[in-house]
Amino acid sequence: MRKLPSERWLFAALLMLPVLVFGAFGLAVVLVPLPAPRMPEATEVLDTSGARVANLFTENRVEVPVAEMPDYLLNAIVAVEDDRFYGHKGIDPTGMARAVARNVRSGRVVEGGSTITQQLAKNLYLTPERTLTRKIKEAVLTLKLEYKYSKREILGMYWNTIYLGAGTYGAEVASQTYFGKPAKQLTLAEAALLAGLPRSPEYYTPVNNPEAAVSRRNLVLDKMVASEFVRADQAARAKAEPLRLTSKPSMLMQVLDEAPYFVDLIKRELADRYPEVARNLYKGGYEIHTTLDLGMQRAANDAVRRAAPAAEGTLETGPQPQIALVAIEPTTGYIKALVGGRDPKVALNRVVEPQQPGSAFKPFVYGAVLETRRYSAASTQLDAPAEFPGATAGKPWRPQNHNGKYTYTPATMRTAMRRSLNVVTAQWINTVKPPAVVDLARRMGVESPLAEDLTLGLGSSAVTPLELTRAYVPLANGGFSVKPLAIVRIVDKQGNVIAEEKPRRAKALDPGVAFIVTDMLKSVVGPGGTASTVAGYMPGRPVAGKTGTSDESRDAWFVGYTPDLVAGVWVGSDANAPSWREGGSAAAPIWATFASQALAKVKTRDWTPPPGVTAVEVCSETGRLPNGVCPTVREWFLAGTQPTEVEPTPLPPPEPEPEPAAPETEPFGIGTPGIGGGGGFWPSTP
Repeated sequence: MRKLPSERWLFAALLMLPVLVFGAFGLAVVLVPLPAPRMPEATEVLDTSGARVANLFTENRVEVPVAEMPDYLLNAIVAVEDDRFYGHKGIDPTGMARAVARNVRSGRVVEGGSTITQQLAKNLYLTPERTLTRKIKEAVLTLKLEYKYSKREILGMYWNTIYLGAGTYGAEVASQTYFGKPAKQLTLAEAALLAGLPRSPEYYTPVNNPEAAVSRRNLVLDKMVASEFVRADQAARAKAEPLRLTSKPSMLMQVLDEAPYFVDLIKRELADRYPEVARNLYKGGYEIHTTLDLGMQRAANDAVRRAAPAAEGTLETGPQPQIALVAIEPTTGYIKALVGGRDPKVALNRVVEPQQPGSAFKPFVYGAVLETRRYSAASTQLDAPAEFPGATAGKPWRPQNHNGKYTYTPATMRTAMRRSLNVVTAQWINTVKPPAVVDLARRMGVESPLAEDLTLGLGSSAVTPLELTRAYVPLANGGFSVKPLAIVRIVDKQGNVIAEEKPRRAKALDPGVAFIVTDMLKSVVGPGGTASTVAGYMPGRPVAGKTGTSDESRDAWFVGYTPDLVAGVWVGSDANAPSWREGGSAAAPIWATFASQALAKVKTRDWTPPPGVTAVEVCSETGRLPNGVCPTVREWFLAGTQPTEVEPTPLPPPEPEPEPAAPETEPFGIGTPGIGGGGGFWPSTP
């Protein structure tokens, strides 16, 4: 029976259909480009030496080149996951048939038919859905991967992609988390253990189930022997190797234990200046090189933990009082250590929260006075109660010394700084006027709003610990303000430097003014100073600084520095509650504990007097030239501000008039005083 023409066309079409399908499939493999891989990679935050500070991730993954992976790591995954890997082109019909047969015999799924390349295609490009369309896409992408990459490159990509339990993705993070070492240093036994994890990561992870992990490791070693990747004796030695898990904190925990508040500051800066990096921070695989010094950070953590006042209560924001500490390198502005509170689980970063600085603001007053070049550190104001009519919003202001005591005598600037005399400071800011103090504080680095009235000199305007510490930097480095830096460089996952920060300095005040204010602040940590306890922590090391205590002791401060480090400490309540704390007793010991550790290996050095500054011997109490009687002290002066008056020599007290001599005999009677100068008695007559 002859076929009709329509039947012949249908028969031909049926014969051509497989050809067309396979042809289209082949064209897709050749012509369709590989899409961008869907593989989030952790961002590493590194300290100034390259040590890891934190990993930021949605999937905790750090990609490493396949060249840094040991051969036995690559071979272990082939032996246990895809022993025909080197013999197929991405899709293995023989392996699929074998898996189907085993699963039918077992009555359940005991073996997958996917090759390593197929698993990589799923991990890189596809969602977990199970549809025919997705299987077709998987096949195309698998062949594309095999077409574009070598077998070794595919294995490297696979190891960088897979989930390996305990929140880790990829061989590098898993190796660091479980064994405390990079993947390139793995032993054969450790590599076999990692290769056994993809089958059931949370079950076989050595953290949760060490016995099952070791059993699975030994199975992988047997398969490596069967595939002739290792000899039997090598596998036997690896099986005998005990499981040694690291005692180091995982990379996830490091962000909680070491520098969480510094990382918070990094995130703030990225959001402000590098929004694209901020948007992809947890999946972009960046390297963020920072200014942090982990050694100093650990010293800061230790100081806060050991020297902090005992907890007086607890709020939602953690135990109270709270503490902030920040340390800055004065030559560069690099932030070397930062603690934003006592509870790292609380997001409130107190280093960037404004607080009233109290007397810690006084150096800006005395710097402004010295800038006039009409006064010196030996100039005086009366230490006695005073009233300033209309000083604050048109109302009179009556400042008081912290302890309510006065000497009722003139006090030099140095004495006022050492003893933190409020009334003397008020007299000085009234002399130079608040705008001059605001101008100097701005040049030195204070950015918060400042009230232009006399109370400013006693720290009535709130500032953050970061900006107040920054504003002390010009005193430490000879007059240059610096921009605090936390980020040095940002590198993308391809190794390109996409952002780089350089130290930025600007002239803020005369070097001579910086030197003299610093020398006065050295008196604060000396005998009779409000922070005299600091010297006991760092004997022989020159230190300058200033305490601060706000009204009702709500805030306690100490900002101190050496030529190599400036650090500020704030202690207070998040509820702004009154307390007993003072800067000298609460904040200064924390600063000293930190600085003594942070500078333990730093050579001791002092500040050198700059040109235009000279030392003169003066009377210690009045600042005048010595008179040979008064106690003296060496004081520093800007050229032209030296005293010219000699202290008046006090006249000796007048000698008391002699008592009149007693008469030898009683007079006979009562006479009348003589008219002349004798003043005696006339004798009576019988």
